[in-house]
Amino acid sequence: MNRVTIEQLQKMRETEDHVEFKKGEGGNVSYNGAGKDNPKDRRRCILGYVSALCNEGGGYLVIGIHDDYPHKVVGTKQAENAVGKLESDIYRDLGIRPDVYELYDENQLRVLVIQVPSRPIGKVFKFEDVALMRVGEELKPMDDKTYISIIQEQEPDFSEEICKNAQISDLDDEAIAILKDKYAMKQKNPSFRTLSNEQALSDLGLLKEGKVTNAAVLLVGKENVIDRLFPQAKVMLEFRNHETQIGFDNRMAFGKPFYKMIDEVWNAINLRNGYVPVREGAYIGLSSIPFFNEDVIREVLNNAFAHRDYHRNSEIVIKMYPTRLDVINAGGFPQGVTLDNLLTVPSTPRNRLIADVMSKTGLVERSGQGMDKIFLFTLSEGKPAPDYSHSDDFTVTAILSSTVKETGFALFIQAIQAELPDNEKLSVFDVMTLCQIRDGERKITDKHLAKRLEEKNCIEKHGKTNAQYYTLHRRYYEMSGKTAEYSMLVDWNAQQFLAVIAPYLQKYGKAKKSEIVSIVGNHITDKQLRSFLNQLRLIDFIKTEGERGQMVYMLGEGYFKNNDIINKALNIGLETLKNKGEI
Repeated sequence: MNRVTIEQLQKMRETEDHVEFKKGEGGNVSYNGAGKDNPKDRRRCILGYVSALCNEGGGYLVIGIHDDYPHKVVGTKQAENAVGKLESDIYRDLGIRPDVYELYDENQLRVLVIQVPSRPIGKVFKFEDVALMRVGEELKPMDDKTYISIIQEQEPDFSEEICKNAQISDLDDEAIAILKDKYAMKQKNPSFRTLSNEQALSDLGLLKEGKVTNAAVLLVGKENVIDRLFPQAKVMLEFRNHETQIGFDNRMAFGKPFYKMIDEVWNAINLRNGYVPVREGAYIGLSSIPFFNEDVIREVLNNAFAHRDYHRNSEIVIKMYPTRLDVINAGGFPQGVTLDNLLTVPSTPRNRLIADVMSKTGLVERSGQGMDKIFLFTLSEGKPAPDYSHSDDFTVTAILSSTVKETGFALFIQAIQAELPDNEKLSVFDVMTLCQIRDGERKITDKHLAKRLEEKNCIEKHGKTNAQYYTLHRRYYEMSGKTAEYSMLVDWNAQQFLAVIAPYLQKYGKAKKSEIVSIVGNHITDKQLRSFLNQLRLIDFIKTEGERGQMVYMLGEGYFKNNDIINKALNIGLETLKNKGEI
C-alpha cells in the first residue's frame, strides 16, 4: 500500500476502506491491553487492531483523528519520538511488519498512521492466541466460517493468469531466442530453436489461445512493457562497504525480462567478487574459493523470482557487502514451508508456470532440489550455512556469508566428491553431518548414515562398542594441517602414529628420532614409540638408515603399496596376525 495523506484519510470510511480511527487526544491507545482484566477490553489495543486489520486484508490504524465522519484531526502524542520502536515492537510481538509514520495538518496537529499489510494466503494472525476480526465498533474472535475459509485458501498462480494489457508484440525477440536455446540444450531437442516464437511460447504454456500470460511478460517481455505493467518485478542491487551501513554507496536497477536480466545481475555481482586462496601444496585442483559462488547466487535469485509475491509493491533487493550478500524478496515462504523444514519439504512454487518454464530451460533444479543445492555448495566450500532466520510471513531473506572457515574442509569435501560416482556423491545431509563433526559433535544417531559415511572414507569410528565416537577421516586433518588435533581425538595405535608422522616424512624425506618425538608430542610413551616404529619397520612402512645415535627414519616401499594385509596389521596388531597365521 502507498502512504496516505490526511486529506485522503478524512474521506475514508472505516469498514469500506479498512481503516480504524482513534482519537488519542485524551491519552495514548494501549499498546497491548496491559492492566485490563476483561479480554474484551484488552484486545482493544494497538496489537489487537493490527492483527484484525491484517486478517481482513490490510488497512490503517489511525491515531489522532476522530472516528465521526467527516473525520476531524485532533492530534496525538502516541509514540512521539518513538515511531521506529513502535514499528519494531509490533513486528517482534505479532510477526507483522507495519509501516508506521507521522502526518501533520495545516495546524501542525500530529497524526500517527500504522499502515498494516495484508495477511498471506491461508494465514491467520492472532492476539493472545485469538484470531480477531472487526465487527462494527468491536474486536471479536473470528467466527468459525471465516476462520476455516481462510486456512483452506489455495494460493492462485499469478504467473499463469492472462495479462489483459499485453500482446504478443510486447514480447522481446532476443529474450525468446535465449529461452528457446536454453530449452533446446536442456531437453536435447535442437529442433525447438526452429519453432516460431508463438509456437514455442504456446508449447511452454506462456501463451494460452494466443493470449499472453503474466509469466510470458516477466520472463520474455520488453523492458518498457514490464516497467509499465509490473514495475515491482525489478531487481535492485545495492553495494555497501560495511554491514552496519544503512545507506548504500551505489545502486543498480535491473528491469529486463528475466532471461536477459539474470546474467546481467550475476555479472554485476561478480565484478566485486573476490577469492579465498587455497594453501599451496594441495594435491587436488582447487586453487581458490570465490566469496560468492555463482551457482549458489543464481539459484537464490531464481528462487526469488519464481517464489515472490507479485501482488506486493516491492522489488527483489540484493544488498552486497564485502563479506556478506543479502537477498530480500516479497512474500513469505510458500505454504507448508518453514525454517524447520526448508530442506525436507518439497517446494511448492508460488508461481508454478514460471517455475515450470525455468525448470524446463535448465535455470532451476527440479522441485525440492534448489534449496539442497544452495546449502550443499555453500557448506562444501567451508562457509557458514545460508541464513534464512530473518524471514517472516511477508518476506524471505537469504543471507550468504563469504567467509571461509577453513580451506582444508573444502579440500576434503572436494577430494571425496571427486572419488565418488555421480550416483553416490555426498548429499546436503551428508555434508551437514560432516560439518557438525568438524565443529565438535562426536556422535551420530543415524547408524545407517554413519555406516555410509564410513564406507566413503568421510569419517572414522573410534572407541569400544558402548562408547563409540566419530571423527572426520584423517585426510581432513592432514589437509587442514591439524594432525596434532586429530591425535588428541583418537586412541593411538600404529596406524594413527603413521598418519601423524607420514606428512613430515613425505615433505622432508627423513627424520631423526628426536624430530619424531617433537611431532607426536606427549601423546604416547617412549615404549609405545619404540613399539610403533618396530611394527612399521617389519611391514616396510618405515625404513632406517645409519647407525645407532645417527639413525634416521624414512617411508618404506610398503607404505606406498597400502594393501589390505598391511592395513589389517596396523589396525589389530602385527603379533595377533602372526599368531593367526595370516602373515
